[in-house]
Amino acid sequence: MLATISIVGVFLVQFAFIRSSYNLSEKQFQESAAVALKEVAWQVMLATGTTENFDSITPVEVISNNTYLVNVGVAIDKDLLKQNLNTQLKRHDIYYDYEFAIYNPTQEQMDETILVHTDEDEEPSDFEFVLNENYSNYFGIHFADRTSYFFNQLSIWYFLTALLMLIIFFFGYTLWVIIRQRQLSEIQKNFINNLTHELKTPISSIALAANVINDEKILKSPKRLFEYTRIIQDQTRRLSKNVEKVLNLASIEKSRIHLNLEKIELADFLNEASRQFRDSKAGQQATVSIEAFPEECIILADRFHFANLVSNILENAAKYCEKTPAIRVELKKRQKIYELNFIDNGIGIPREHRKRIFKKFYRVPTGNVHNVKGFGLGLDYVYKIVKTHNWKIKVADNPDGGSIFSITIPN
Repeated sequence: MLATISIVGVFLVQFAFIRSSYNLSEKQFQESAAVALKEVAWQVMLATGTTENFDSITPVEVISNNTYLVNVGVAIDKDLLKQNLNTQLKRHDIYYDYEFAIYNPTQEQMDETILVHTDEDEEPSDFEFVLNENYSNYFGIHFADRTSYFFNQLSIWYFLTALLMLIIFFFGYTLWVIIRQRQLSEIQKNFINNLTHELKTPISSIALAANVINDEKILKSPKRLFEYTRIIQDQTRRLSKNVEKVLNLASIEKSRIHLNLEKIELADFLNEASRQFRDSKAGQQATVSIEAFPEECIILADRFHFANLVSNILENAAKYCEKTPAIRVELKKRQKIYELNFIDNGIGIPREHRKRIFKKFYRVPTGNVHNVKGFGLGLDYVYKIVKTHNWKIKVADNPDGGSIFSITIPN
């Protein structure tokens, strides 16, 4: 907070300096232009021998920041005026484009505007000079673009401002890294807690069963012996599966996923994947229905990774459901793409968490972090497989309750 306040304070001071310098440059330009135009009026009057009236008139009238009327009181020669303007403006370091027009007393209007110091192909603008009824002979001058003047005057401030913006950018980036590292640290801590719990539970069950089997009296009860043996086998498989998940994650992180692409008929593949899911422990209580497109749908995909992808989504749909899991798989064809929708009746995913559920270790907070087993690796794996295949995935609400995972596959 202190660093942020300091940076904002420095930025405000810098802005105040730039504004003050701009106002000062504006004032300097006006003064230089007024002095130069006063010299022009003197030279025009000197050419006609009427300089005795110079002290009795107000030569220069400032109409705006870049527009002036110059009263000379005598007839003005256009070529002489142009020559004097060029000379006096250069003497006062005003090397910028301008346009001028001479008042015609007979027609009581300004003559045609003349453009000076600009590209030959460019024509005068549609700027109209203000008329002054108190002057009989005068001319108007307009500086259309003074960007280069202010750039020269304020170049050092522009450089310092750019440097300050660069510092602010790196400060913001550093702050983002710190916050990100803090979030990752929290996620890592939750992952370690989950991993410890997931490993400790089967180890405790195996240790307990082993202690019972180690008692000779168990030989008199073959059914109990077989039951504890089954517990050891189940918990060993569970332990092995958890370790395999972590090892697979490490393997994916170390090297890119290499796909073994082959032609897959989607409807048949989904039927086989759903059958295998129903045979698993997670899918025994779930019902899976498939609504496939009537025509044959052939895609190029890695069968192994695609099967794991489908399995992860179905497993999540069953795990995060507070009633009997009912999952509907829809396969639709839209022009040049196939759309694969997994529609469940689970607890759903709040909108604020949807962008983060595909990040490694992230799990949607549900109060007790252990009420649903997992490490937050399944959807991270799903996202990596989808991205490697150049597909797209998104999550939406199921109007009937639950979530809809949609995968877009090019045809």
